[in-house]
This record gives sequence, C-alpha cells and structure tokens, in this order.
Amino acid sequence: MRLLLFLSLSIYLLHAEDPPKFRTDADGPVKAGEKRANPKDKKPGDKPEWYQLVEGQFPPEGSAHAVTGELMHVDHLDRRFQIRVDRNDSQDRGIWDLPLDATMLPYGSIYYQGAPAALQDIPLGTHLRGLFYLTDLDDKTPLPDTWYKRKTPDWEFRRCIRIEDEFSFHARQKQLWKVDSVDLKTKKLTATLQDNGKPSGQPKIFDLLPGTRVMKGKGFGDLKAIQAGQTVLFNLTWVTLYGPGRITDLWLDEPARALVTANQMERHRQYIRERGLPGWVTAVEDEPQFVTVTFFDNVDGRLFDLLTIKDPNLPPPKDGSPPPVEPRGGLAVARDSLMCYDPVNDRKTSSVLEVKKVPVEPGSSGVQIKLKMDMMLEGYRPKRIVRFFPETWKVIALPKEEEFFGRE
Repeated sequence: MRLLLFLSLSIYLLHAEDPPKFRTDADGPVKAGEKRANPKDKKPGDKPEWYQLVEGQFPPEGSAHAVTGELMHVDHLDRRFQIRVDRNDSQDRGIWDLPLDATMLPYGSIYYQGAPAALQDIPLGTHLRGLFYLTDLDDKTPLPDTWYKRKTPDWEFRRCIRIEDEFSFHARQKQLWKVDSVDLKTKKLTATLQDNGKPSGQPKIFDLLPGTRVMKGKGFGDLKAIQAGQTVLFNLTWVTLYGPGRITDLWLDEPARALVTANQMERHRQYIRERGLPGWVTAVEDEPQFVTVTFFDNVDGRLFDLLTIKDPNLPPPKDGSPPPVEPRGGLAVARDSLMCYDPVNDRKTSSVLEVKKVPVEPGSSGVQIKLKMDMMLEGYRPKRIVRFFPETWKVIALPKEEEFFGRE
C-alpha cells in the first residue's frame, strides 16, 4: 500500500511540474523580427507557441502576454484602444515608443481605481498594465500609422483580456508604495514597493508635477502633505520615457483609496444596469426554447445576486393567467464589442429557470443561467454574445451611438 501511495504521489508531482503547452512570458521577451507560425504547420518537436484563442472557449490560466504602456487613443464604442508600449531592454532604440492597437475581448476586463470600469472612464495618458493574446490570423484590420511605418515587437498581440491602471494593479495584489523621501524643490519622490508589508525590489525615483492631485481622507491635499514613511498608491504617466514615471494622482491613506474605489464601483454598476450583464450563449434547446448563458467576469460579482430577485411591482399578465413563479428578465443580442442593437425593443423576455455555479476560468464569472424564452431569436446561438437584464432593472434607451440598430 505504501508503495502504491508513493507511486501515486510521484506521478502527481511529475504532472504538477509539467510546463505549459504554450509559450509564456517566462520563456523570454517578444523580440522584433519574430515570425508567427501557423498552428497548422506545427510539428511535434517544435517549441511551444503562444496560445491561440479558440472561439467560444475561455483561455487557460497564465496563457496571456503582458504588455504595459500609456493610453494614447480610445474608441469606447467598439472597445478599441492604443497604448504606447513601454521601453525595455529587449528593444532597439528604433522601435521605442510605438503604439499597440488592441481590442477588448468580449470577456475582457477593464479596471480603474480599484473597480471595474469602461474604457471611457480612463483618462488619456494613464499608464496601464495589460494581458493580451495574438490576433486572429485572418484579421486584416489595418495598423495605425507610425514613425517610418515601424512596428512594436508586440504588434500582433491585439486582443486584450485585461487592462488596469497602476492603482488597480497594486491594490489587487495588496501592494503599497512606502515613501522614502520627498523633495519638493526638485519635485522628486523616492518610494519602495511593499508587498504585504515587506519591501519588494529597489527604491524608485518618481517625478511629481505641479498639477499632481493628492487625495487625503475624504478631501484633497497638496504636495506638502506627502511625507516620508507614508504608504501610498498613485497613477503614472510618461513611464520609461524619462525614468519610472510622472505621478498624476496620489492617494495618501486608506480612507482616500476606499472612497475613490467605492465611487468608481458605483459608476460601473450604473453603467451595467443600463446596458445589461454580458455573457455568451453556452447551449440552446430549440423546441422547449431553453437558452443557457455563461456570464463574463468583467462586471461586479454582486450584480449576479439580482438574477433571482422578483420585481414586486411587476403588473400581472394581461391574459389573466397567474403571474410566473420564476424571476423574469430580458435577453438582448449583442456584438463582440458588447454593443446591443436596440435593447429597449428587441430584447425578448424569459423566465429564469436556474442559476448555478460553473468552474471559474479567465474571463468567466463562474455564473451560468438557464432561461425559458418567450420567443427565440436567431442571435440566441452557441458562442454568440448576449446581454441579460434582470426584471428589477429598468431598460432605457441609450444614446444612439451606443446602439448598432440601423448600421447593418
């Protein structure tokens, strides 16, 4: 028996240490001139390539490529953006400061000031940290015009699963910057990153600006409020251009950080309540008109608690039949950009038969819902994007530019 247990443990440890079947950032930086291999041409002895997204499937953990840079351009309607990629030691000077043009995946998450956000919430010039996947081989979207038509080495990583500002990135990992010193004459702030209260890495010297916003408690401070020994979070711009970066906003204490995160969270919740919970169709049963939807994780998870709440003010059915026992809601067809066509008029009502937990994956909330539709639409097909409105949410007409109806 002991021998059997030993062999089982050895096999488990052996498989636990197996390297991923795809290339990761740990295998080295992306360099200029690398040729992208077609998956169809792959041979058994070849080195792993970057993970290729599969339509209708969430990607595996750790399969994305990290890219950091400054937000240069935003098309919030199509969830597209450009960042100026940070300089690093693997780049030649001739490819410094070039843009990466990317699109948010339908299940891609945006975070700002510690809470979920929309692209339009983030000011231009904000330094972002992102996780990206290679674009589809058949994608012919033109690249932005650049200096001498040069391209950043990361130019093919044009599908983004997550972007976040410095505040969100460090808050998520429970990291803070400890102020070592501040010199208001030279506008320099020296700080060391603290990971769970312990120093992580070497001190860095950041630039302060005359217009740097300093938040303290429930109000504002000035640069004189920054003192050595404080633990702070801040957002940056001009990272790697002339050093670690310029501080645009700085939060001096926990009350200030909690307040700005709570404010952004409420802004996000309002945004989702007016546009619906995004997800994709996982399964369809045509005859009984059942549609199963798996929701994305790019929304506040507490919004899913509203899926099973009935509206006490809902009027009774016009035909005199008893009101439905199950909670109700509306399902609207959406595009990959999460834009709906005309949700006020073209969403179809349904009964919520079941809300259950499924395995959490990158991009997936782990929440799945089964609906009994009153009417089926062609857009209710597996892998298609939809947005669900619980019956307690008032569906209002959005500004015309946010609806795809009439653009076909």
